[in-house]
Amino acid sequence: MKFLLDNNLPPPLARALHELSASDGHTVIHLSEKFPRDTADIEWISILKAEGDWVVVSQDQFRKSDLEKQAFRQAGLTVFCLAKHWSSARYWEKAHQIVRWWPAIMDQSERLMGGAALRVPWRFHPPGRFEQIKG
Repeated sequence: MKFLLDNNLPPPLARALHELSASDGHTVIHLSEKFPRDTADIEWISILKAEGDWVVVSQDQFRKSDLEKQAFRQAGLTVFCLAKHWSSARYWEKAHQIVRWWPAIMDQSERLMGGAALRVPWRFHPPGRFEQIKG
């Protein structure tokens, strides 16, 4: 499985998660490693769809436009949207929480086929429960 962390998450976090996930056979990269930072969401979503087997993790709720929502639905990507509280957390708090959530994110990603949009709450309660994002 290949995971892409969006521009609204720090690149070092993607590198750390990559190292932690390698033994499970997963790859984690930051969006800026694959695309220029100013690449439109719709463009990179289309490329990931064509390549297949990508999961996106983002603080963005992807509510900017109907075209963006439609692109995600048509791409069949699994997207984990971090709940609102994540954006106000400090760097180390965010890193701590994403590492706590990461095994659940990997596990859920392996179980899904055809894509889904899931919200990752701030508080982690084992084994980790996600909220499905509708429409």
